[in-house]
Amino acid sequence: MPQHAPHRPICRDCDGFATVAITTGTHHRDGTRVTVRVVCPACRGTGHAPRTAALVRAGR
Repeated sequence: MPQHAPHRPICRDCDGFATVAITTGTHHRDGTRVTVRVVCPACRGTGHAPRTAALVRAGR
């Protein structure tokens, strides 16, 4: 049976890939590469779009 997840819209800025690791090109002493982790500023690393308020028409 398929598992049902709660419906949450995917972030349109990162398409659900909220955290990435970018190599800087330099190496540590043990030979591994130096990486920087970056999170999506729009969804703050969750991968889901934040809830938006409903449009309210006020005035005439």
